[in-house]
Amino acid sequence: MRILHTVESYLPLRHGMQEVVSQLSERLAKKGHEVIVATSFHPDRKEAMINGVRVESFRISGNMVNGYGGEEGERQRYQEFLCGGGFDVVVNFAAQQWATDLTFPVLDDIKSKKVLVPTGFSGLYLEKYRDYFLRMPSWMRQYEMNVFLSDTYRDARFADEHHIENRTLIPNGASEEEFCVEYPFSIRERLGISKETFLIILVGSHTGMKGHKEAVEIFDRAGIRDALLLIVSNHVRLPRHDHLSWKERVVKGMRYAHHLLRNECPDFCTTAEQRYNNKKTWRANSKSLFIREFSREETVRAYQEADLFLFPSRVECSPIVLFEAAASRTPFLSTDVGNAAEIAQWTGCGSILPTMNDAKGYAHADIEGAAKMLKELWCGRERRKEMADAGHAAWRERFTWSNIANQYDLLYRKLCGGGDAHS
Repeated sequence: MRILHTVESYLPLRHGMQEVVSQLSERLAKKGHEVIVATSFHPDRKEAMINGVRVESFRISGNMVNGYGGEEGERQRYQEFLCGGGFDVVVNFAAQQWATDLTFPVLDDIKSKKVLVPTGFSGLYLEKYRDYFLRMPSWMRQYEMNVFLSDTYRDARFADEHHIENRTLIPNGASEEEFCVEYPFSIRERLGISKETFLIILVGSHTGMKGHKEAVEIFDRAGIRDALLLIVSNHVRLPRHDHLSWKERVVKGMRYAHHLLRNECPDFCTTAEQRYNNKKTWRANSKSLFIREFSREETVRAYQEADLFLFPSRVECSPIVLFEAAASRTPFLSTDVGNAAEIAQWTGCGSILPTMNDAKGYAHADIEGAAKMLKELWCGRERRKEMADAGHAAWRERFTWSNIANQYDLLYRKLCGGGDAHS
């Protein structure tokens, strides 16, 4: 089959959506399919072929609601590519970004089988997206299939409310090539901590939405000792917009500066280590905070050596980090965000922190209640082992990327062969 995956950004950028699309694309290419990824131009992407996947870059940014940016003629070129590329299957990953939003107006002109993977509808409760989501049911019905990562998250509930029947469930996963490897180094040794230190990790970028501040507060208030909270995160960097005109760069720069003003995470994380590590109560109880930027191999090794994964995130769809925790035999505590509760149930590897939601749909951990749960798991060695073993077994059986790619392969084959692809 000739398969087109569309996604807002792709390698060399690394984030949750890129991980999903690259894992699926590369594995489907190894099965003998011709896989093309349509995505945004990136100045550091030097090759058109990445691990057997052809990458077609477009100098486009933005979305239907906020407006599009990029070079003149690129939007038309993209839509012509969708309609005239001779694909067997066209798959749009994530709504509310240009690669999907520019597909909606030409759905009738695309003769390929079409699949939408909504990935959460993060703007569903925002007023500026009201008209967008009023039109969404009509768009969803024009696809041969809508793939949801969860049966319970807001996009799946939206489909229920609007009687979208052309749908199926395929969850996220974690890579066996990464998590079944024994790495020849120790993160504990590199950090200078003992095997007896209770190591808690959080993996998530400095967006202000991954719960860094909340994790530190929970760790601070939990009555535990001989423990280290390790936050693994990339530094916040100013995005490059070499492909934009100078006017568009000015607008982008202003929006980015405004984002940083609203995002307390960089400032908090910059000073948090020194501020908390110097607290008398922390020193008395041998508690420490480290905030580090790791390579991917170091990050996976940190998962493997951790005693607990703490994830008080504010917004998610289907967080890959929880599948990665299960893959690494690391029990997790997470806010009731995205389908975290569903993942905890599927894997038996996690528990859900007491969570409140604001008017915009963002989750907020109850700090005192979360600290109590953290202490209970810190004390409960046998309980942690039960969760770790259950999570790893469930991952091996259902949630490896090989298993997930096989499900997409079967779906695409059924759509192209006229079979029943509904779950």
